[in-house]
Amino acid sequence: MTPLCYKPAWKIASLITQKKLTPSEVMRSTLDHVDRINPSLNAFIELCPEKAMEEADAMTEKITAGKKTGPLAGIPMGVKDLENASGLVTSYGSVLFKDNRVPADSVQVARLKAAGAIVVGKTNTPEFGFTGFTKNRLYGITRNPWSLRHTPGGSSGGSAAAVAGGLVPFSTGSDAGGSIRIPASYSGCFGIKPTFGRIPVGPRPFLGFCAMMVVGPLTRTVRDAALYMDCTMGYHPADPTSIPAPPESYLDRIDQLPQRLKIAYSADLGYAAVDRDILHCVENAVKTFEKMGHQVDIWQGALPDTGVVWSSLMATDIYAQLKDRWEKDRPHIGRTLAEVLEKVKKMTVEDLTAIQRLRATLNTELEILFNTYDLLLTPTMPTAAFAAEGPPPSEIDGKPIPLLGAAAFTYPFNFSGHPAASVPAGLTPAGLPVGLQIIASRFRDDLVLQASHAYENASSWDADWSALHERLHRKGRNAYKC
Repeated sequence: MTPLCYKPAWKIASLITQKKLTPSEVMRSTLDHVDRINPSLNAFIELCPEKAMEEADAMTEKITAGKKTGPLAGIPMGVKDLENASGLVTSYGSVLFKDNRVPADSVQVARLKAAGAIVVGKTNTPEFGFTGFTKNRLYGITRNPWSLRHTPGGSSGGSAAAVAGGLVPFSTGSDAGGSIRIPASYSGCFGIKPTFGRIPVGPRPFLGFCAMMVVGPLTRTVRDAALYMDCTMGYHPADPTSIPAPPESYLDRIDQLPQRLKIAYSADLGYAAVDRDILHCVENAVKTFEKMGHQVDIWQGALPDTGVVWSSLMATDIYAQLKDRWEKDRPHIGRTLAEVLEKVKKMTVEDLTAIQRLRATLNTELEILFNTYDLLLTPTMPTAAFAAEGPPPSEIDGKPIPLLGAAAFTYPFNFSGHPAASVPAGLTPAGLPVGLQIIASRFRDDLVLQASHAYENASSWDADWSALHERLHRKGRNAYKC
């Protein structure tokens, strides 16, 4: 029997609706589990237990009185510390914003709360979400529930650790180059980067240059992610790039994957190196789609490696956020990020033109691919999780890789705007999670969710949570001492 801390949000919501469980009981259990486990993980970096308990008690009274509640009524959630939750600090993982207590929610958080979800606290992130592992000078290192020596990934690493550790059933994430999918892969979760604009971002003090960053969920089940997206998607005037919601619910259609899909599989996208243990797990996962009756072809094409220009373009938004205080505050920013931002200051119109030309080339290649295939499958990450304190791997199987080679499969689909998800594809011989990435054409978030859900059912990845839970509760606070 699945313990409460590992039950999916949709199941908890069903039990609450049936009055077999109250929001108060759920929150008390959640806060107890957070108190026991979070000191080892450092997933949450600010908590609001009294407020969360008050809201849960109020929700319990509302349900007892027979009043209508939303589909997430009483579900505890985490909020990534790049996003606003009213009354809590949004620090962006930076000492510069350690006192930035905000009065209002982001659009995404407000919509989740309107659906009944209750914020437990803020989850850790690297400074301004810049790296693929979660460590900063303000809150320190976040660790992976599967192995404390390893990172849960980044930049939504605190959210992934909270979900994988059973602290909450879902948490918000954001993804400008893999920041939902990287930690989903490393932490054994499900994470989806929606189509650009699908869930509104902001409000923000400026509109970004890069048109690559999206927000979305980290969960343990695909059904929870579909429910989350149903509650958050749709146009909002605070984000002029946001798009209208589709006419039908993702959750209602989660079981309607079309038969006999044409699926492309690429082990390298034409440029990436991959660890042999990762490839073994991913190729077994790809075979699951063949067993489901779909046609899977080895894709013979190649995408341009957009890593260097993607990184420069992403950093423009960070620089814009810091521009007015750059000279004064530069000494308080991490060295690597500061060096990148100094380069961004010198970018020219010619540089930006070259970036957009490469973006057009990538768009053309993906147009050709998705004119032939319904889905593209790749490894999510070339390696398993590395050391919690970093740095990312500089070689794979003894061969050097480029600086961005450790995230080679995720950033192209931020550059292009396509929906992409990471589903668990097994464990390495060392017991670390591996992810399979599922990509579809723009606006086919429904197809990504349906394919992920069908794979989830066929592969039974949930079985691993039981062992992780036993380890957590067998030793409590001592389970993960380094």
